[in-house]
Amino acid sequence: MKISRLAGIATLLAAGFAQAQAVKFDGALIEFWYSQMMDNNLRLSTSAKPGGTSNYYGVNALFAENTFAIKRSEVYLSGKVSDDVSWNLMFDPNNTTSSVGNNVLHDAVITWTVAKGLTLKAGQFKMPTTYEATIVSARDILFWDRNQLNRAFGDKRDRGVWAQYAFGSANYQGKFNLAVSNGTTDDGSGGKNNDANAQKDWTFRYDGAVGTAHKFGAYYREGVTNLKDSTLTNGTIPSSWTVGAPTATQIKDNKDKTTLQGLYYAYNAGNLYADFEYATGLLGRRFPTVFAAAAAPGREHLDQKFAGYVGTVVYKMGAHWLLARYDVLNYNSSSNWYTAYNPYTQSAVNTPLAGGVDYTPKYTETTLGYNYLFNPGKYTTGKLKLDYIMRSKNFFVPRAGQVGEQGGDSFVASLMIGF
Repeated sequence: MKISRLAGIATLLAAGFAQAQAVKFDGALIEFWYSQMMDNNLRLSTSAKPGGTSNYYGVNALFAENTFAIKRSEVYLSGKVSDDVSWNLMFDPNNTTSSVGNNVLHDAVITWTVAKGLTLKAGQFKMPTTYEATIVSARDILFWDRNQLNRAFGDKRDRGVWAQYAFGSANYQGKFNLAVSNGTTDDGSGGKNNDANAQKDWTFRYDGAVGTAHKFGAYYREGVTNLKDSTLTNGTIPSSWTVGAPTATQIKDNKDKTTLQGLYYAYNAGNLYADFEYATGLLGRRFPTVFAAAAAPGREHLDQKFAGYVGTVVYKMGAHWLLARYDVLNYNSSSNWYTAYNPYTQSAVNTPLAGGVDYTPKYTETTLGYNYLFNPGKYTTGKLKLDYIMRSKNFFVPRAGQVGEQGGDSFVASLMIGF
């Protein structure tokens, strides 16, 4: 009897071990930060549009004080159901949950290889758009963080399905990507939430590669508000909207149409790495004008467009890398507004804003960096990154009694280990 019981327990343990073996630990990533203000004004200034409404440029709270921080603690798991069906998870225990979504779980993907070159994915993941956010892994990030375009428009998840068709040879590879998703990327959950309406986002991207040195691609994404039609109401039209202002019906019918289109190129050979990316589109639901309850609009025009570009150059010398990045993002590149004056520089016609400040939402970040690789043969295993970030000053609201530009530069030391 005891032998039978022991045999049964052993059988259960063996079965459990066999199941556990099906789960593959793909590693983890730990990134530790120290950030240093280069001007004390950074802690006392705020980032806001005219009138104190919602921000265009958001300064990470880690830059408001000199601080030590855990930036990432990502864990990667995967497994196979069959030769054609697999899954993968990525989560970060350092993140917390919130009322609008689970921030701990980042990626939850089921992958089915339907035929040679044809793959279907379903779950929660980043949509195939910007280069650095969706193609470059967190282990491979060159600077303190991704650039403005990728942080604002590509580095968020959504829930949906994604079809990929890959083809090519050693000399040339191509891949078509088509995804359909909820469109909750901009609802405050970062896409980690179920949909509230029937409308869906559509995303297309083509990726190409010539040998191992050249990568390039182009992408397009389109969607509308995530609110239900039955609860959709108009934003409150400000009294300053007097020139060509839309009607309440026009605001509602616009449904905060949102687009993103761009292209990228990356070169990596020998001691040199360089990349360039450009993107533009309608701000739409990212700064909404329609709500479930009446509220002030989040932008200055229904068809307000953004545009941005970024260029990076890296020179590699074994374990020592020198880096530079120039990064521009304009949240009103079309210069559209419904006022009789420029709302970023004036409070009324021919009346400059107090202190003569300029809040034009065109922001630049120039970053100079140095990376020391712990294992020069494998960049992803660990590195020390030292970055000096020089920001344009126009996103700061001066403190009482102050005029002119505000400080906004930072120094960041990042210690990253991947295993």
